[in-house]
Amino acid sequence: MTRRVVVTGIGLVSPVGNDTPSTWKALCEGTSGGGPITNFDASDQETRIACEVKGFDASLYMDRKEMRRNDRFVHYAIAATKQALADAEFTIDEQNAEDVGVIIGSGIGGLTACHDQFKVLFDRGPDRVSPFFITMFITDIAAGYVSMQTGAKGPNFATVSACATSANALGEAAEIIRRGDAVAMIAGGSECGITPMGIASFASMHALSRNNDDPEHASRPFDATRDGFVMGEGAGILILEDEEYARKRGARVYAEIVSYASTADAYHITEPAPQGEGLARAIRKALKKGGINTDQVDYVNAHGTSTLYNDRNETAALKNVFGDHADKLAISSTKSMIGHSLGAAGGIEAAVTALTLHTGILTPTINLTHADPECDLDYVPNEARTTHPKIAISNSMGFGGHNAVLVMRRYEG
Repeated sequence: MTRRVVVTGIGLVSPVGNDTPSTWKALCEGTSGGGPITNFDASDQETRIACEVKGFDASLYMDRKEMRRNDRFVHYAIAATKQALADAEFTIDEQNAEDVGVIIGSGIGGLTACHDQFKVLFDRGPDRVSPFFITMFITDIAAGYVSMQTGAKGPNFATVSACATSANALGEAAEIIRRGDAVAMIAGGSECGITPMGIASFASMHALSRNNDDPEHASRPFDATRDGFVMGEGAGILILEDEEYARKRGARVYAEIVSYASTADAYHITEPAPQGEGLARAIRKALKKGGINTDQVDYVNAHGTSTLYNDRNETAALKNVFGDHADKLAISSTKSMIGHSLGAAGGIEAAVTALTLHTGILTPTINLTHADPECDLDYVPNEARTTHPKIAISNSMGFGGHNAVLVMRRYEG
């Protein structure tokens, strides 16, 4: 028997909202989360803007001692997890604990802790470095800590594939349920990379926008005037369940994860393969696995970073896979509003895709005002649209040539 996998809970911490309802409302309204960096003094940086999480209070989800012993990316993961479990009305207890797993990835891990503790090392000496530094920094700690907080005793690990990280987390979580190793999974990603080193390093490779005077319009996916991505942060956590298990407990379902595929470009550490060849293979593979024809796909939540190479190659990949049907696709980039949250991006965007299928509302690609002749598809420019799509895909691509694609379907029982 092939098990179906459904999304029953969503938790979000984003630059436009600290929970799912506020984030979804802001995205539907085309709200930008961009602004000057406030996490640290960025006056000496080439890029001084980002999409920061605002007004987040970790004490709503964990006690003060736990907060001090964990990096901010773990704070976000715990918050989004607890939101998602509450949203799904899912209780982990002695009866199901061994059948509930956790896969939460991060592209970088505890970069804030790394910055802070290296400063302690250089300024105050090795004996003052925190004994919790390693557990604050390592990427798997969000998944581990979530299991300790929730009691989930099933499969537990982290994925790391740069900006494809949490799409891989969700895809692998779905496969675990499909093969019968869990009835439910807590899955997604979390990231907090807006630090002096994070901003400086991406700026040094000329990946970030330098539109410091206009941060709300700096993230411009598919626009001819784009000059790089805007760093974001946050977490996107989904509760995935075996459909039969979800139905038995009367769960509300947002969408079904039909299939998933992952490929490698084997080409370049930062640039996508020409014509998005690796992404195109992942899309084709995911559709084939799900038994979905190209003309059945209605909506694409694009990786859409607002960089020259990504946007053109992703567009080329969509044209190569979908042919004439590419002109009929509705495509949008969530990153136009919340920036690029690196390892958390795939989780946040999968959540948005599930909400799109559930509500019928396509969130827009904002700041799209100047046509790029090489990006000439329908990117749902500037205003949300209601079309009630049935089949959607969510694309993720990462440094190192990683590609991950999730195929999702509107749930109709």
